[in-house]
Amino acid sequence: MTPAELSRLAEAVQTNCHIADARGAADLTLCIYLLQMREFYRWEHGIAALQPLPREDIAQWLSEREALWESLEQRDYAPLPLDGGPVDPFEVDAVNARLQAHGLVYGAGYVAAGRASFVLAQLEHAGCRGELELRVAGTEHARGLSAPPAALLGSTVLLRRQALQRWLWEKFEAWRLKRPDGPFKAALDAHGFAHDGEPAVQRLAEAELEPLVLHEIGEFDASRELGPDWQSLRAALPSRRSELYVRAARDHWADCRVTLPGLLRERNDASLHFWFANLEGVRALLFPRLWPAYAAWCSGDRGAALSDAVAQGEAHWRRLCLHLLALHRSGEADAPLRIEQCAVSPQWTLH
Repeated sequence: MTPAELSRLAEAVQTNCHIADARGAADLTLCIYLLQMREFYRWEHGIAALQPLPREDIAQWLSEREALWESLEQRDYAPLPLDGGPVDPFEVDAVNARLQAHGLVYGAGYVAAGRASFVLAQLEHAGCRGELELRVAGTEHARGLSAPPAALLGSTVLLRRQALQRWLWEKFEAWRLKRPDGPFKAALDAHGFAHDGEPAVQRLAEAELEPLVLHEIGEFDASRELGPDWQSLRAALPSRRSELYVRAARDHWADCRVTLPGLLRERNDASLHFWFANLEGVRALLFPRLWPAYAAWCSGDRGAALSDAVAQGEAHWRRLCLHLLALHRSGEADAPLRIEQCAVSPQWTLH
């Protein structure tokens, strides 16, 4: 692929990213929107982590970006210009079949119901993990506002090394303002932060690729049991609130099924601390039992309470997801509302 061909392809993918952002940015809370925009500005302008940002330039950029989104919101996603003719941007396997020989990887999917995400990057590694194909992306040529570090695309796991690193540096930048004790500091210390400071953040980023794979394996296992109707369930949800709760339930199922048992089995203390550093929002609200179990593990119970909580969690979240799916499959007119009421009900909180 010539530099000109890569440029045209990256421009087409970036245009689709802008269209997706135009349609989905309004669904974000103001806090999340501003944090994502700041990180996106850093990526787009090649500004390294922890470097100060020019506030006046950002204000102008925000105005210009929102104007661009307004001009693109009604446009259809563009086909991708590839050898042999244009390809639909959601035909991920077909796109990657043409790109792998050029050392590139492509991803497309939905980070939430109705909110698309696209990425084009250098391919660092391709391999297999059981039934799953694993692709590790490096430098990103095109991306959107939302940059999930990992995604399950059918039977392929896409890991985005650059996105993970940028997300971690943003998290570190916020933490270092007050440097509170807690699981994030414990994860940093496990990677030598007390001795050499910021290089520990980079070591943490490298170490967290494996837990991301474990989570996506858990997602894959859950998806096989739930079947394709789970996606239509999510698409029919009546509110962003219900989407957050439903997604959190399945995330807990995946982590209780694969991620947390794997980290406990391997005695991966650093990644366990980091997992709890990210247990927040709706996920924390739904599963308060994990915190005393984590405290017991930190106090030296060798993971007994945590293993018990995880085992009960795997059965609990599986039962909830299957119950929500049964409501959806009933086909009743009020099924979406009943799913929301069930998902947010305190009775499903696991104490």
